[in-house]
Amino acid sequence: MTTPTINNDNLPADDALAPRRVRHELRFRVLTVQQVQRVTPHLLRITLAGDELEGFHSPGFDDHVKLFLPDAATGALRLPQATPDGMVWPEGAKPVMRDYTPGAHDAAARTLQLDFALHDAGPATQWALQAAPGQQVGLGGPRGSFILPTGFDVHLLVGDDTALPAIARRLAELPAAARAIVVAEVDSAADHVPLASAATLDVHWVHRQAGAAPADALLARAVAALHLPPGETHAWVAAESASAKAVRHHLVKERGLAPRRVKASGYWRRGSAGTHDTHED
Repeated sequence: MTTPTINNDNLPADDALAPRRVRHELRFRVLTVQQVQRVTPHLLRITLAGDELEGFHSPGFDDHVKLFLPDAATGALRLPQATPDGMVWPEGAKPVMRDYTPGAHDAAARTLQLDFALHDAGPATQWALQAAPGQQVGLGGPRGSFILPTGFDVHLLVGDDTALPAIARRLAELPAAARAIVVAEVDSAADHVPLASAATLDVHWVHRQAGAAPADALLARAVAALHLPPGETHAWVAAESASAKAVRHHLVKERGLAPRRVKASGYWRRGSAGTHDTHED
């Protein structure tokens, strides 16, 4: 059961392109690894399956689910309890938890895909690299969704490897009348993934291995070089936190986009583990 609520970003009451925030019933699931696929040298796709996916709902392209990893030493899996106030943990050590964007979901087959960007040596990456069919993990959420209208003239989607699942989902839901511009940062051409949309699509790949700029400036420089067509534009940005912040600063301060039309998130932070930042004015 979901309860839709209009988001409260101080948008004009008559803004037809205002996003909505939808809350979902909090549920925790135990799922089984069904398949592990190396999509690119630095992207691993894991398909999870189980009857507990019944009722799974993810209407927002940048939704997040929380993955609960089994204990590395014992293999034991611990999950919290869902209450009206959120997660409640029994006594004992909490498991490693990380946020991921839900990928392809097959409600009939009860499967769900998650993509893992393989760039750090953290526990989630270590788990993904050893994952094999039959292993169990826990999944929570999504707790809520950000529903962004598709009626903008231009959809600017900017991100690194961690943002590719959300970018692919957004492109899939855009109508043919829309125009989408993607700026995606990956290591090299070997890490490109297919991106398709009914919308008019323009994709720009940025390669870290080229070493043309500091790591936190690559995306911002690529966006600065873009020609943005006229019309109502919405920008969605997700990458390493400093990089996402730099892109937002350029779009708002130098390009003049309205702050409410730029959603920027740090999906990870260099030197930190398990972080998720929201960049606003």
